Amino acid sequence: MDISIYKAALFDFDGTLVDTEPQYSIFWGEQGRKYHPEIANFDRIIKGQTLGQIFDRHFAGMTDVQNCIIEELNLFEKNMHFDYIRGAKEYVMQLRKHGVKTAIVTSSNNQKMENAYREHPELKELFDLILTADMFTHSKPNPDCFLTAASKLGCTPKECIVFEDSLHGLQAGRSAGMRVIGLSTTLSAEHIIHLADEVWLDFTDKQISKN
Repeated sequence: MDISIYKAALFDFDGTLVDTEPQYSIFWGEQGRKYHPEIANFDRIIKGQTLGQIFDRHFAGMTDVQNCIIEELNLFEKNMHFDYIRGAKEYVMQLRKHGVKTAIVTSSNNQKMENAYREHPELKELFDLILTADMFTHSKPNPDCFLTAASKLGCTPKECIVFEDSLHGLQAGRSAGMRVIGLSTTLSAEHIIHLADEVWLDFTDKQISKN
């Protein structure tokens, strides 16, 4: 695929650029066992959802529990590691060399991203735009976040390509009318191929499936 035909590349963060999803699986697995032992695989059920969506669907009206989770999550994220998905940094650098604009479009909040910048200060130089959950009203799978990114970069949806690993993110990209590359870093290729134009194992040459 010739990426240079696109004017902008829009990337999710967790599970797409950085390998944080296994860490979140540990955190949400513990929350599931603590508060919802009746739900099997709670950590997988909430994949790709914002904190607000998780609270609305699984902790509605549980204000004290929500506050406790927020406190524990903030501490957890403060100590997280943000290792790049294989080839991600190099891939973004190549895009920029070819004149492609780059953006992070994430459901993470500003506080969490500040933690990431401490480990990877180069993120602010690698990307022309970073949009967090604090900057848009409607979360994925609503396409507003990607449409906002395209507008801010001066591009039409057809001029953008989206990189995502979650079902909600992939659906948001498709609903925005953009080409969508699915990363099988969190879910299997079989699980996401119906929402992706292509599925990649990572950002090396290992494309594993094409729709």
